[in-house]
Amino acid sequence: MITIDEFPGRAITIDGKDFLYFGGTSYLGLQTDTDFQKLFIKNIKKYGTSYSASRKSNIRISIFDKAESYLSNTVGSESCITMSSGYLAGQLVCDYFSKADYKLYYAPNTHSALLRGKQEVYQNWKQLETDILKHQGEKQVIFLDSIDFNGSNYPGYKPLQKLALENIILVIDDSHGIGITGENGGGSFSYLQSLQPKELIVTCSLGKGFGIQAGAIFGRQSIIENLKETQFFGGSSPATPAALATLIDAHSIFLCKRDLLNRNTALFLKNLANPLFFSASERHPTFSFKNEQLATLLEENGILVTNFRYPTEVDDLMSRIVLSSSHEKEDILKLCKILNTLSIYNTQ
Repeated sequence: MITIDEFPGRAITIDGKDFLYFGGTSYLGLQTDTDFQKLFIKNIKKYGTSYSASRKSNIRISIFDKAESYLSNTVGSESCITMSSGYLAGQLVCDYFSKADYKLYYAPNTHSALLRGKQEVYQNWKQLETDILKHQGEKQVIFLDSIDFNGSNYPGYKPLQKLALENIILVIDDSHGIGITGENGGGSFSYLQSLQPKELIVTCSLGKGFGIQAGAIFGRQSIIENLKETQFFGGSSPATPAALATLIDAHSIFLCKRDLLNRNTALFLKNLANPLFFSASERHPTFSFKNEQLATLLEENGILVTNFRYPTEVDDLMSRIVLSSSHEKEDILKLCKILNTLSIYNTQ
């Protein structure tokens, strides 16, 4: 474990040694972007640093409705609600469907944000498909992540195309897709809707692709209104208004940063000698690997990547290279050069 005293950008200095950082989830590099920070500070002066009241309060701030309308238009959904985090957004939806008359299925690699208690997460799609068929006629809900870091779901969602989705409610965590994938950063909602499930609900964190501390839920207006009427929603502190206002104000920044991220990803792939070494989703800036020695070798060469057990210390090691908009061309070329010279990378 490495402890630092400030937000990690493209580079980190540890004990006097400089490292390039290819980890985390700040895909657009917004947290350290000067123009983005100026917008955030301006909105803090208007809306304050936080908002601790319930969304059900008799005094309400209009920015919530404005931001939710902006997000709905971006994603292509009828409606949207925001929460203080993506995890809380996922838990609200999970709690809503955790009733005796719903049969819940958790696809391989489903994030813990969509889990309540000790539900079984399927190890493979084949068994999940078999169990779905066994329980046809029941009210079925499938939970899964859009980006599972193995390339199984996004962008084509091939496992879902084998199912009779007209009878199935889909709950998708798009935390690693929203803001950076889909048209205008709208993520996977529109594509998933084209598969015509019985019901589609998408949850996400807005901290990864949009750089603000908040979460969101997308779906039909009727289901969103039902979620708003729950104790879970009414009793929760909302997202910070200043963050939601910045989400709207930074639209042009998102466009530029997303274009830069796409170019950085293309540059990385173009200069890799062995791209098949990694598990990756098409057009996504993350590249997972299972060889534990690679992270150590990269660190010895001045490169730090994501490399820790998640979500608990007893879970599998999560190792991946993460590109961001903050990386410069020379950073990416240096990373590729180091990778291409490592025998452990070129022999697998």
